[in-house]
Amino acid sequence: MEKTTEKIPTWSLCYLVNGDASGLTEEELQNIDFWYKDMGVQVVSPVMDDGCNLQPYFSPCPVFGLPTEVVDCDIYYIQPTKQ
Repeated sequence: MEKTTEKIPTWSLCYLVNGDASGLTEEELQNIDFWYKDMGVQVVSPVMDDGCNLQPYFSPCPVFGLPTEVVDCDIYYIQPTKQ
């Protein structure tokens, strides 16, 4: 298993961490699912500060979607083999 840190849009965290898709559009779900499957994501773990708080910030280039507020997340993945 590999690990990387990525800029994950805050609007997607409920879905990625808890599986709660409420409030997301079909297009947003497709973007998230494409990235998730393409990378072989196993775990998405938001990086927290010493007080167990997230530190959101604006990014012009999140890992998926349009420029938005993001949080850094540790991503554990297994790169799928291409056939």
